[in-house]
Amino acid sequence: MVLQTSSLGFIVRRHPPELVAPANPTPHEVKLLSDIDDQNGLRYQLPLVLFFPYQPSMEGKDPVEVIREALSKTLVFYYPFAGRLREGPDGKLMVDCNGEGVMFIEADADVTIEQFGNNFMPPFPCFDELLYNVPGSDGMIDTPLLLIQVTRLKCGGFIFALRMNHTMCDGSGICQFLKALSEIAHGAPKPSILPGWHREILCAREPPRITCIHQEYQQLPPDSRSIFIPHQRSFFFGPKEIASLRALLPHHLATKSTSFEVITACLWRCRTASLKWQNPNQEVRLLCIVNARFGNCRFNPPLPDGFYGNAFVFPAAVTTVGKLLGRSLGYAVELVKKAKDEADEEYVHSVADLMAIKGRPCFTKLGSFMVSDLTKSGLIDVNLGWGKALYSGVAKGGLGDIPGVSFYVPYTNSKGERGRVIPICLPEDAMERFEKELHDTLMIKNNIPMLMSSL
Repeated sequence: MVLQTSSLGFIVRRHPPELVAPANPTPHEVKLLSDIDDQNGLRYQLPLVLFFPYQPSMEGKDPVEVIREALSKTLVFYYPFAGRLREGPDGKLMVDCNGEGVMFIEADADVTIEQFGNNFMPPFPCFDELLYNVPGSDGMIDTPLLLIQVTRLKCGGFIFALRMNHTMCDGSGICQFLKALSEIAHGAPKPSILPGWHREILCAREPPRITCIHQEYQQLPPDSRSIFIPHQRSFFFGPKEIASLRALLPHHLATKSTSFEVITACLWRCRTASLKWQNPNQEVRLLCIVNARFGNCRFNPPLPDGFYGNAFVFPAAVTTVGKLLGRSLGYAVELVKKAKDEADEEYVHSVADLMAIKGRPCFTKLGSFMVSDLTKSGLIDVNLGWGKALYSGVAKGGLGDIPGVSFYVPYTNSKGERGRVIPICLPEDAMERFEKELHDTLMIKNNIPMLMSSL
């Protein structure tokens, strides 16, 4: 099923941007970011969006006022967000906790939430209207670390859009902040989990030492198939799609592989085929984000409760175009599993040390496809008083000017099927080939129509 949303147009009336500062005095101090936080590959702004329907029990309550007041109170606990980044010697980033505040925009739109359709999938029409890029606000240094726009809809619902400076936190970290905001919006005097900085845990050791192989940071020259003007579509993977992919695997892989591993292997192959690399010996990489809060990568002892910094690495699976496309889906699944298994606590420390030794390089862009699983982040549970959102997740695929990044967002479609929606960025001609590759893969065992959106 194709969901056409690009034809929707509406007018948004915005109030002038304002700075929301902490409600009470907060410490004025300088806090260093970790060596995981301040790598060049995270020096981007990441937009998120949540769509909240009308809630009769909240009649008479203004979401803008509720959120603005709760935000000011939440910043008392998360006061580094109210500060500004500074750059020290050798480009080291630190937070000047000066209490200036985060940028907040009040807005109204002449559209109902129903006009967005029954299936909320990124990219969203007119998103630039739902999160206005205030001139001068999207840099890294000496700019607000959060930009928030709350847009009332004429149906009584509202849209909460947020842009975060990725060096400050990852998906789990921003969800912790939003849950704190939700609790305070409900009247709690403080968050149930108090935030803690603790960034020193993920700083380079003394002396730094690279103990693992990090192919994700191999610096290669750019090429025409890795840098492009992105065309975006989102694809839904529910139980039927996952079952169809598992049916293509040998029994031992089908039963011992996670849904994430199976979907990732499929997308990697389809994406690679769609880009039509001319050289079968061209290296391609799958950068698989692994969080130090979970699974094999979980620290021992665990990262402290309340830690909201970046705590992930992206080990790379590396192969050639010829091997990836010439062998079975199982080959790609094995590569994904191997890359994930490489990431343990020592691997994270090795990445932090690499940043200190090699000057915080960006991850490899050439031939790379990065995937980030947000299904465990908790964003779907954010409730500001109007119930859970109809959609909670990234506003689009890509990360800054890097289009080869996809996020797995928890999602329930209009039929009530739970799964993941995944935005894909490709050149327009490649997107058509990607869609056909994915369709053909899913149709091998089952008659599975795709649910997708495009813009």
